[in-house]
Amino acid sequence: MASSLTTFTDEAKIALDTLSGRATGLFSPSLRLGVTGLSRAGKTVFISAFVHNLIHGGRLPLFAAQKSGRIARAFLEEQPDDAVPRFQYEDHVAALVNDRLWPDSTRAISELRLTIEYESASGWSRMFSSGKLSVDIVDYPGEWLLDLPLLGKSYADFSREAFEMAALPVRADLSKEWRALSAAVDPNADADEMTARRLADSFAAYLKACKLDERALSTLPPGRFLMPGDLEGSPALTFAPLPGLSERRARSGSLQAMMERRYEAYKTYVVKPFFREHITRLDRQIVVIDALQALNAGPGAMADLERAVTEILACFRPGRGNFLTDFFSRRIDRILVAATKADHLHHESHDRLQAIVRRLADRAVARANFTGADVDVVALAAVRATREGTVKQGRETLPVIIGTPLKDEKINGETFDGKTETAIFPGDLPDKIDAVFDVSGPDHRQSPDHRQSNDDPAIRFVRFRPPKLERTAEGVTLSLPHIRLDRALQFLIGDRLA
Repeated sequence: MASSLTTFTDEAKIALDTLSGRATGLFSPSLRLGVTGLSRAGKTVFISAFVHNLIHGGRLPLFAAQKSGRIARAFLEEQPDDAVPRFQYEDHVAALVNDRLWPDSTRAISELRLTIEYESASGWSRMFSSGKLSVDIVDYPGEWLLDLPLLGKSYADFSREAFEMAALPVRADLSKEWRALSAAVDPNADADEMTARRLADSFAAYLKACKLDERALSTLPPGRFLMPGDLEGSPALTFAPLPGLSERRARSGSLQAMMERRYEAYKTYVVKPFFREHITRLDRQIVVIDALQALNAGPGAMADLERAVTEILACFRPGRGNFLTDFFSRRIDRILVAATKADHLHHESHDRLQAIVRRLADRAVARANFTGADVDVVALAAVRATREGTVKQGRETLPVIIGTPLKDEKINGETFDGKTETAIFPGDLPDKIDAVFDVSGPDHRQSPDHRQSNDDPAIRFVRFRPPKLERTAEGVTLSLPHIRLDRALQFLIGDRLA
């Protein structure tokens, strides 16, 4: 699909930009790493932990360059793109370490350059390598990425698919008000600004309700309706799908014509520049997902998460070039799909979580017809907020996780105060992976009247505060603890430091 998102002029601009970047890279090697995921999946935490562990020499036994002692130092430098906001690493780490608060979620695109000085593992490479690699980390919301398929869809296609999705059992009650409001509108009536605003506001409210923990749905374009930023209130965000449209040309001056014009403006001025200026410049990519939140919400949310990952993968340009083509076109040769918050489970369930994500990723790769890049999965916690233990319950010994639940989190009717450490038995993930994605099964949580209960005896996932960091005898704060962050680092950048 990615090949259909640009024009010849776009491709010419991309080629010139790539050529300029590659010429600079001959003397200063760099790698552009995209970090994306849907809101609250843990993008900001991942980047902060990624940088913190490299700068402070964290425990990374599966990261070969660090384990072998070949990394001399890692440090931050000025990013190359002056027009892109800087990722506020220092503020995020201060929130994690000093305040034990999770940093604010990604609301827009940002960037950070981390430079690593290292010694190559082979003598031959040491002769020709500068021993320095700059990793340009590009952080952007997954919701924006899910807008890219709109570039290949007409307004009528977009409207038809939106109403089909809204009628699904897991969404029907949330979209009821918007669908009723839309049904009372005549698309051929004269354009009216207040009608457009009511429809847009109702449509946005439905999308935001889908995003809440109770449903945890993922496929919710247009993404700027959830994260409008400085576009809030603009005509480019004041549109909505209309029901029963044909492919016939809309009457000039009609409500349909107004909506269609604004939809096309959204694609032209919002979606296409994001793809051309950022996505086509990436070398590698990590997609972080909150599979536990989707599991909590049931098979409908898991199926929707799979749909979202499929559409995300279809937007990338995978493949490996050669010496000549690499000067004019970047391709993503490695993608990691990472299920975050593995610390919310006992390690005995980590293999099951990873198997669930492997199944999701494999099906998404197949459906997206995604070839040419290495795709791997991992269950990780970029910052580990819990530790493990056991408790006796009668004659049975249960594996538990120990941590400080966030304020107002609930289990079995108990509401936590955000200060008290407690031991929690989170439950076991299902043995049968197929059941996780089966929306036709008897799971009560897929009915339109579903309301998720935190008292569900099968799984009990709650959110925890960041950990209190250990300090050395000299008072030095140690690096942020993690689960499998080193494995992620090895897959994403390990070969470039060999």
